[in-house]
Amino acid sequence: MTLRLYDTATRSVRDFVPRQAGEVSVYLCGLTVQSPPHIGHLRSGVNYDVLRRWLLHRGYAVRFVRNITDVDDKVLEKSIEQDRPFWAIAYANELVLAAAYRALNVLPPTYEPRATGHVPEMHELIAELIAAGHAYVAGDGSGDVYFDVASYPQYGALSGQHPDAMQPAGDSPERGKRDVRDFALWKGVKPGEPADAYWPSPWGRGRPGWHIECSAMARRYLGDEFDIHGGGVDLTFPHHENEIAQSKAAGLPFARYWVHHGLLNLGEAKMSKSLGNVIDLAHVTSLGVRPVELRYYFVAAHYRSRIDYSDEALQETAVAYRRVEGFVQRAAEQVGAGAPGEMPEAFAAAMDDDLNTSGALAVLHDTVRDGNAALTAGDDEALRAALAATRAMLGVLGVDPLDPAWQGRGETGELRTAVDALVALALEQRAQARSRKDWAAADAVRDQLKQAGVMVEDTPQGPRWTIGEQH
Repeated sequence: MTLRLYDTATRSVRDFVPRQAGEVSVYLCGLTVQSPPHIGHLRSGVNYDVLRRWLLHRGYAVRFVRNITDVDDKVLEKSIEQDRPFWAIAYANELVLAAAYRALNVLPPTYEPRATGHVPEMHELIAELIAAGHAYVAGDGSGDVYFDVASYPQYGALSGQHPDAMQPAGDSPERGKRDVRDFALWKGVKPGEPADAYWPSPWGRGRPGWHIECSAMARRYLGDEFDIHGGGVDLTFPHHENEIAQSKAAGLPFARYWVHHGLLNLGEAKMSKSLGNVIDLAHVTSLGVRPVELRYYFVAAHYRSRIDYSDEALQETAVAYRRVEGFVQRAAEQVGAGAPGEMPEAFAAAMDDDLNTSGALAVLHDTVRDGNAALTAGDDEALRAALAATRAMLGVLGVDPLDPAWQGRGETGELRTAVDALVALALEQRAQARSRKDWAAADAVRDQLKQAGVMVEDTPQGPRWTIGEQH
């Protein structure tokens, strides 16, 4: 099958045909790092990581760019509030974000440009827009430069909004604007903002507008035209609408497909730093949910669907993942880990159908069920095939428990070592009780471990233990 993706620009599921055969270029709008990430941000990283892994599985060479917005109004507001340099705040949060992505086994991008490192490229693009009559320097001496929305007749096509019904652009004061809908490409110096948050420009000292950053960075690393532009559905307007306008007005073909993921809601509203209703990775791990289980929670829902977060739903999904993990571990003990094999055609068909991960997981669970039956029947050949297929499916979703990326994750190394030693001591005491036929004492050790959340299973290779529910 051909991979098909939902394209926001055409409001349809389209066959994916890359610009160049065998190669795919992707630009993902990354975070504005005014504060540490919440799990809604991590959903974005995981969703596009699955897309990237599937493209790689299909044999494409993928150039994947995910930017960091390290200067904008929100970052500067934090700088003033905390009396810290804006760049110190941005970099500290960037490090936290990178650690969270690593914890969830998100592959590092091919390039991860920062906005502050690409001001010359933004100047070049702004100058082209001014020369083409699509942008203008404010006449009030502020140093602001605005995109002239009325000069671009296709404005609003991506989001389906009509320009006449649009509200004023809220990214800058209305000083010097010809039209309240015009948005800032360059923002002149303003009183009260950090003194080190400005760059020289042909229009005076200032800093870039939010939207011009992504157009300039996408052009720098992917060229005038590229395959896929990604981001949250909340970025469709105004951010992505403005990116299209300024890029195409400058004569750039820009993105061929627009792929947006759904939001992660907490209560009735999207999870948002500005609203203050956020949950971070530390909260998730405090519930006893490991990063691999959080990733599984994200991939269990279709990337375009909204997730209504609750601790209970997350923990239920974690239990479901542990069932799959338990099969993989038991099968590997019986027939060896082997290597990932051929994945079922039904799984591949679901993934090619706009990355239908929920449908793909149904195929995964059927395979695990068959594998458990083979394990019970002692059919090693069928078990080996089921394990290879399961690992292939889990691998492309980034949640194979035998992937070295997950080894030792979820706890600190010191804690894991201590738990291993304590459980080993308890199992040794149980083995001694069984050897002297003191079944009551042996059962008591097992029951005490169970009360502590440690499940013991006797196998032909000896006892094995896991944390959580046993299946």
